[in-house]
Amino acid sequence: MKSVQMLSTGSYLPGDPITNEELDEVTGGLPPDILEGLQTKLRHWIADIETGEQSESNSGMAEKAIREALELAELEPEDIDLLVVSTASPEYHLPPTATLVQEKLGLPRVAATDVRSGCAGAVEALDMARLYLERGDYKTAVVVGVEAVSPLIVPVFRGKEPKRVRMRDKLAVYAFGDGAGAMVLQATDEGGGVHGSAALGAMGGDRAIGMQVVGGGTHAPIHQQLEAKNLVELKVDVVESGRFTPYVLTEGLRQTLERSGLEAEAVDMCVIPEGNATYMTDELREAGLLTPEWTTLEPKIFENLTLVGATGSAAVPLAMDYAWKTGAVSKGDEVMLLAIETSNWKYAGWVFPWTADAVPAEKAITPAAETAA
Repeated sequence: MKSVQMLSTGSYLPGDPITNEELDEVTGGLPPDILEGLQTKLRHWIADIETGEQSESNSGMAEKAIREALELAELEPEDIDLLVVSTASPEYHLPPTATLVQEKLGLPRVAATDVRSGCAGAVEALDMARLYLERGDYKTAVVVGVEAVSPLIVPVFRGKEPKRVRMRDKLAVYAFGDGAGAMVLQATDEGGGVHGSAALGAMGGDRAIGMQVVGGGTHAPIHQQLEAKNLVELKVDVVESGRFTPYVLTEGLRQTLERSGLEAEAVDMCVIPEGNATYMTDELREAGLLTPEWTTLEPKIFENLTLVGATGSAAVPLAMDYAWKTGAVSKGDEVMLLAIETSNWKYAGWVFPWTADAVPAEKAITPAAETAA
């Protein structure tokens, strides 16, 4: 069986970053303590904050992230054998987003498939690609996580007086961002592949849904959906997310370590796109879940939520790309990816050795103080 190595990453963030102060002007602002809890200071949107017009498409962002990742791997689009796209915000129900990205890359034929998920989706997509590569079906795979959430957010405040924007609606406005992150994987006869198997789980079988995009599907007759105030709406249970997230994280961590065969001490970097370590460990402590494993990993947690917002499927690859370009991860480091999503309380974990060389000097960036825990 082949081993799978990570060759490179790439990213794309649309437009100029939007500050909290700019959002204050159109929403009336959030109380300081709530804003601090959300942690996001900047985000990028494809939707214009004033008009709602869109500058990019979901598949277009994915294409741009992929092209950068391929450039850094010294590969061309024609080298791709397998393309796996994770997104919860596709342009259409059909065709699959991967086929739209394929077209933009100029590939007449390629194995292309979608994973329909949020934050956990990129890790699920990585493991799907990894299995095909290990089996020898393909040599080079590109996995991309991409989200365009802003088209669902702008209607919350567009055309309204700021004082009339409800507090519960403002939370999503400040929390979410758009973007795409890509990762290039390649099969090899050398060692150094992914440790063990992925940890995949969903803990929502007996719970209410934590986050949901409603509208445009087949859950109800279209004529009934058209009578709703908004045809498509993003719903987030913020209270339950804060309460149950520590349990999902802890179960995801337990299973990720178990399936990788490694101890927490062996992990050099832990990418958890859920916020800074202090905030997260406070939640774990309050829930009585601050295990020795969490204590060991706390100084190793890396994320960039403050700079990009909650970006769903793009969160893990964007954080990994930022870690590589800032020098936070080096060849030979053992990296844990642990992503959860509140949609129906899913988690996905993956542990692998970082095998890419240092990023070229022209692509290196200076890290912001907020990114590392």
